[in-house]
Amino acid sequence: MKLYSINAGHFKLDGGAMFGVVPKSIWNKLNPADENNMCSWALRCLLIQEGDRRILIDTGMGNKQDAKFFGHYYMHGNDSLEGSLAAHGFSKDDITDVLLTHLHFDHCGGAIEKVGDQLVPAFKNARYWSNAAHWQWATIPNDREKASFLKENILPIQESGKLNFIELPGEGLPGRLPEVKFTDTISIRFVSGHTDQMMLPQIKFKDRTIVYMADLLPAVAHLPIPYVMAYDMFPLTTLNEKKMFLKEAVENDYLLFFEHDPVNEVCSLQQTEKGVRAKAIYKLEEL
Repeated sequence: MKLYSINAGHFKLDGGAMFGVVPKSIWNKLNPADENNMCSWALRCLLIQEGDRRILIDTGMGNKQDAKFFGHYYMHGNDSLEGSLAAHGFSKDDITDVLLTHLHFDHCGGAIEKVGDQLVPAFKNARYWSNAAHWQWATIPNDREKASFLKENILPIQESGKLNFIELPGEGLPGRLPEVKFTDTISIRFVSGHTDQMMLPQIKFKDRTIVYMADLLPAVAHLPIPYVMAYDMFPLTTLNEKKMFLKEAVENDYLLFFEHDPVNEVCSLQQTEKGVRAKAIYKLEEL
């Protein structure tokens, strides 16, 4: 197995929205805001190469939206999904599986591209993976969340015939996030505080376990339990999921891979007097 960090670019979101009830006087030291209160965040995907499969986790925003849309999110830097894949010797046609943690536009926008007037899969040789509960949640959205579920990112996946559903978990073991197997080395953990049935890929790599944190823990700065995004649908559920997962992660020495952290790719954890915090920071290529 080989793992590659795939940076699909950087964008900006309101700092207060990203840190919820945490005061700006505290969070601004962690990710300083610009004059518009906007902080920079990564769109960091993960490519897993194992045997004849090349599994891409999330796809960033893509580039098919209009200038007005991107004007809200201040895309910046030189990174792109295609460019990052090419830097590692891959093209979009090499991808066999696209695993979407959830269907918010900053996680799945790059899954569909516009060719002329047609919306088509950007990864023409890939199967796309979601789950039935989240698919229904995204395609019949609630009023608060529907601005994040853009039909042009989602419906063409099903229309292409490439949509596959990962099995939903049972109740799971007490004190552990629900889990199902995806491959012999990849399992999926399920959380529902941010959005219903978001999937966190958990990967056995060499002698370690790496968990792709998606929006349960967008960045190292979100490790403290109360640091929950205002975007989360059910913040108290997120609190409980964070507590449960971080306890398990410390006990089992997991490594966490961060999708949105603008600087840090991977960290190990330690228990401190203040709670679970980062122990060491790594680049994925160092593991």
